[in-house]
Amino acid sequence: MPLPILFICLLSFPLSLHASDPPPKGYRINCGSQEEDTIGGIKWLADDGFIEAGNISKLNVPNIVPVLSSLRYFPDKSARKYCYLITVTKGTKYLIRTTYYHGGFDGGNEPAVFDQIVGGMKWSTVNTTENHAKGLASYYEIIMVATRKTMSICLARNGYTVSSPFISALEVEYLEDSIYNSTDFKTHALSTVARHRFGYDGQIAGYPDDPFNRFWEPFKDTNPVVESHGNITSSHFWNFPPQMAFQTALTTSRGKKLIVKWPAMALPAANYYLALYFQDNRSPSAFSWRVFDVSVNERTFYSGLNVSTAGTTVYGTNWPLSGQTQITLTPDVNSSVGPVINAGELLMMVPLKRRTLGRDVLAMEAIARSFNNPPSDWSGDPCLPPENSWTGVTCSQGKHARVTSLNLANFGLTGSLPKSIAKLSAISSIWLGGNKLSGPIPDMGSLKQLVSLFLQNNNLEGQIPDSLKRRSGIHIQISPGNQIY
Repeated sequence: MPLPILFICLLSFPLSLHASDPPPKGYRINCGSQEEDTIGGIKWLADDGFIEAGNISKLNVPNIVPVLSSLRYFPDKSARKYCYLITVTKGTKYLIRTTYYHGGFDGGNEPAVFDQIVGGMKWSTVNTTENHAKGLASYYEIIMVATRKTMSICLARNGYTVSSPFISALEVEYLEDSIYNSTDFKTHALSTVARHRFGYDGQIAGYPDDPFNRFWEPFKDTNPVVESHGNITSSHFWNFPPQMAFQTALTTSRGKKLIVKWPAMALPAANYYLALYFQDNRSPSAFSWRVFDVSVNERTFYSGLNVSTAGTTVYGTNWPLSGQTQITLTPDVNSSVGPVINAGELLMMVPLKRRTLGRDVLAMEAIARSFNNPPSDWSGDPCLPPENSWTGVTCSQGKHARVTSLNLANFGLTGSLPKSIAKLSAISSIWLGGNKLSGPIPDMGSLKQLVSLFLQNNNLEGQIPDSLKRRSGIHIQISPGNQIY
């Protein structure tokens, strides 16, 4: 399971932005807000254009930052998920960040425990109980490539959910192609575990210091701290680390090993993407360099690393870690100064699982649009995760999930049956009787797997398509209640 990660102080939420800087690409959605708001030059959008489910609540908490002053919560226990739908560019890499601050909106002492789902994949479980008790907010991040023109970010109840799931803010940030490009994003996503500036004890930094609005938290231990006397060029690094990540560093004396236990928490056994950043902190000169070996949990990570004032980075993909992680920098015997380390990023490798066939997704989305009042959870992936499929929808369990049945009998539906229903080529049963659907019955001759079609007691009209009349081995019930001949 992706690790619930990274905690932020309520009063240090990084929203002190410079109005003169252009905002980063993507979406910043103030959940529960009913109007747009510009904070420090960044536009935060109202969320009603991205979701139809849920209720909103305003928090009356002194000195709260604006983005945490409202939230959207989801009291409907019958819905299998509650989804935000974001328009994106297919094939583009995005950082998705969800932020949660309960603020006692429902009068309860503990916020709900619930799941997060992105693009049909269960991403992580949200449990902000401990942070809520401390008056803190929590955020979660995942990085993935968009496989469609829309991306769904959903919340869902699980077996531990008691009170209503909620969300305070949702961000979908565009990332350059080169960032974390050693990862095969066709098979994996990256869930952020830690991203720290070493030797720093100030507030979390984001945009505009980081043009992609990644959050860099402070990290200090008992090792000596040094400040940089030279700048780096961020664009020389694939991951575009911001200059401020190199402003301070941890170090030790000449000839000694530098040992850093980072991150502070124990890690679950998994494979991780690990990137470490280094810069010789002295003023640039022909002698401003140092050489050392890098090991992680006593396993060689990089040998003979030569660090100059221009800075350098080393990284590992699919690096196995568990428990407390220890980074050891061992100086070269000829190095005149001790090792140094400025920053680090640690992200869990999240294997991408099954997907729903794109043709079925598009067909189901068209059906949802043709119904005036579909079930409230008819958003996001119609099939996945299986326990969070759309109400009334059953899917297959193969490599690509396929819609195999649609059962919304006596559901009070209004609207019509679109032609796109004929694209659900794996469907075997359609039960929509006892509703108030109107219009003609579309041609379903392409549905070779269809064995039962129940449309009785609606307001349909017109002819039964010849392709259905000629079919054998199919149970069709259209009358009574329809003006069909």
